[in-house]
Amino acid sequence: MKIVFMGTPVLAAKSLKALIDAGHDIALVMTQPDRKGNRNKMIFSPVKELAVTKGIEVAQPESLKKQPEYADMLREIQPDMIAVAAFGQIIPQEILDIPRLGCINVHGSLLPELRGASPMQTAILEGMDVTGITIMKMDAGMDTGDMISKVSCDIKGKDITEVSEILAEAGARLLVETIPHIEDGTAVYEKQDESLATYAKMILKTDGLTDFNEPAEIIERKIRAYAEWPTCYSYLEGVQVKFFRAEVLAEDETDFAAGSICDIGKDYYTIKCSEGLLKIYEQQISGKKRMSAGDFLRGRRLSLGDRFLAEK
Repeated sequence: MKIVFMGTPVLAAKSLKALIDAGHDIALVMTQPDRKGNRNKMIFSPVKELAVTKGIEVAQPESLKKQPEYADMLREIQPDMIAVAAFGQIIPQEILDIPRLGCINVHGSLLPELRGASPMQTAILEGMDVTGITIMKMDAGMDTGDMISKVSCDIKGKDITEVSEILAEAGARLLVETIPHIEDGTAVYEKQDESLATYAKMILKTDGLTDFNEPAEIIERKIRAYAEWPTCYSYLEGVQVKFFRAEVLAEDETDFAAGSICDIGKDYYTIKCSEGLLKIYEQQISGKKRMSAGDFLRGRRLSLGDRFLAEK
């Protein structure tokens, strides 16, 4: 089948590779523009890196909505289908109407729950043990199109890197399994129940900031959900500290204020939260690499009562 693929991150690259390995004709790959990294070196998206190695033509629109020439390009290709996975742009209706079999999307939740920009992070934040992948036919709404297939995945206790890997593999398999049913007309299209719809908002840098005036369970979820970006972070004596691995402990009888260090061990330290305690095992100080709590404690003298705050 002649397919145009749209996607950007590693999750999308897994789906693209699965399509290539399945023998589909990938006529064009669309991905987000290159970005500048350290020393102004241009960085390709994982999808572009894969497409280049496979000799597939790549297009990188700034905005499909504002650049109609890309719609013209797609009309010339006349794809049977457009497959989308975490592309990062709204696809206008004129493009949705081009392929004869429509545009399908690999969405990182079990729709209609967690429509929107951050379904995987939000699943972690909400304490969900199970989420999954939905293959849906795209329409003009925000993840409102008809559902074609689903697969559930266990994410209990996982951080965003682990969840992304699990869902990327599941999504790639499901995409390849679903396309033949779309092609031969046996796919079943199920409308979403609007009464069950929930939404995953766009994540902001400030969402990671915490002063520990929240339950330990909530903060531990933030640490796992935001491990890649924006991270869960706070300030100790004016220095930013990012947290990466922690364990929730039951409340004990302590008079420390929220954010205070209330226990120090050889390879951990414990922070008082509004409810419960958070035992920290890994963090990163501003300007340094990620390190174990043991290394952190050997390089910085901490005292009981030292307090993490939400400002410098």
